Amino acid sequence: MGIARSRDLERAGITRTQLRRLRERGVVERVERGLYVLPGGPQTELRDLAEAALRVPGGVVSLLSALRFHGLTTQNPFEVWLAIDRKAWRPRLDHPPIHLVYLSGASLQEGVEEHLVEGVRVRVFSAAKTVADCFKFRNKIGIDVAVEALRDFHAQHPKRLEEVWRFARVDRVSRVIMPYLESLA
Repeated sequence: MGIARSRDLERAGITRTQLRRLRERGVVERVERGLYVLPGGPQTELRDLAEAALRVPGGVVSLLSALRFHGLTTQNPFEVWLAIDRKAWRPRLDHPPIHLVYLSGASLQEGVEEHLVEGVRVRVFSAAKTVADCFKFRNKIGIDVAVEALRDFHAQHPKRLEEVWRFARVDRVSRVIMPYLESLA
């Protein structure tokens, strides 16, 4: 169920020839090169996240896409925002459109959650980590988006501002975020 890669189907015992025949009969549908779904299956707004997770295995959903995933913004990004290691291979995809940000060390490792989206394990930064990242990348997404995310996070989780502060120290933006946190306290 959900989205499957051709190599995952091969591991399950379906050869490439059988996969081609299944496509011709309409049993499976090719979403993109190497990605297959059952036809007529429900397509959620999160399918792009699942496709991006399959296409960029080391990526973590971040910034605007993670805000949308956690319900912390009114923004609806047309690209999937992914964080990858600075030294990682840079994928070139036609679909889904992706926007890459580069992190390393603790900034990339901490605050990562795994969620099951359409049968695919998708790595997403936690809500608190995403808010801290918004202040780190405020020049890319805008300070207004970062402040909106912080306000929405505070409205949904009023007792968890300490988590935002912890991730702000990991991202080295504690001086930037401090006045905004003090205004909420």
